Amino acid sequence: MGKKKFKASTVARLKPKKKCCRKKTRCVKCPVVIMRMKKVQDDGMSEKQLRKHLEKVRAA
Repeated sequence: MGKKKFKASTVARLKPKKKCCRKKTRCVKCPVVIMRMKKVQDDGMSEKQLRKHLEKVRAA
């Protein structure tokens, strides 16, 4: 199985998992990651800025 690549702009539209795994690097489908990306989705960020924010959110 290979890893799926997601565009940072599409992460907010994903269906979250039921429960957060709380690993050091959160997965893309983690409810916390999706919630935080939804908050900044409509701020008019570029794809590069969204990708940076996604990295920051997943590291939290």
